[in-house]
Amino acid sequence: LHTPMYFFLLNLSLLDLGSISTTLPKSMHNSLWDTRDISYLECATQIFFFLFLFSTEFYLLTVMAYDRYVAICRPLHYGTLLGSRACVKMAAAAWASGLLYGLLHTGNTFSIPLCQGNVVEQFFCEIPQILKLSCSDSYVREVGLLVVSFCLALGCFIFIVVSYVQILAAVLRIPSEQGQHKAFSMCLPHLAVVSLFVSTAMFAYLKPLSVSFPALDLVVAILYSVVPPALNPLIYSMRNKELKDALRKLVT
Repeated sequence: LHTPMYFFLLNLSLLDLGSISTTLPKSMHNSLWDTRDISYLECATQIFFFLFLFSTEFYLLTVMAYDRYVAICRPLHYGTLLGSRACVKMAAAAWASGLLYGLLHTGNTFSIPLCQGNVVEQFFCEIPQILKLSCSDSYVREVGLLVVSFCLALGCFIFIVVSYVQILAAVLRIPSEQGQHKAFSMCLPHLAVVSLFVSTAMFAYLKPLSVSFPALDLVVAILYSVVPPALNPLIYSMRNKELKDALRKLVT
């Protein structure tokens, strides 16, 4: 369990658990008690942890794509490129970048004066919904930060896609059909979940604030905030033979 793949899976599991815990418990509490109240401090805290955990997870998925690329395309260099110290540094860089992004984004969002009421039309505090409550033209700086953020996210996404394309190209040169099937079953679900997260998040955060369809906004928010953390354990962990065997022993 001290190999790079399992080390990154441990970090991913912690991030997925934290991501789900950021939005769903408060939403469930409000549903059970038939209320929609959330304090200003709770809203700011929710946004901070949401941005921190999800950005860290995306950076970590980028690192994991690099890990798989080196393991399959450059196996002889795997020990030198992804030693224990290098893995710790890359994971620490992902966590630190996510923390910095969460602090910067949250501070910038809540420095904007709000003058359009205090009703957030979402099941959690979402930045686009907060910006709708801001004073006219006061959110231009935040929109600029969102655009820069998604340029960085798009760069990470392109890196992930290129890594998996090279992995698939290398695997297709292997005559074993079983090996090809295993590679496709591993890479394609990863790309599907990452693509779902990037596309829905870009739609939610980059569409004009004047364009609003509550039902569609709710579906999109669920697709990028709930579905990826729920699917990641199935894709990255439960499809792994060693982890399935360990879980089976634990249950029995």
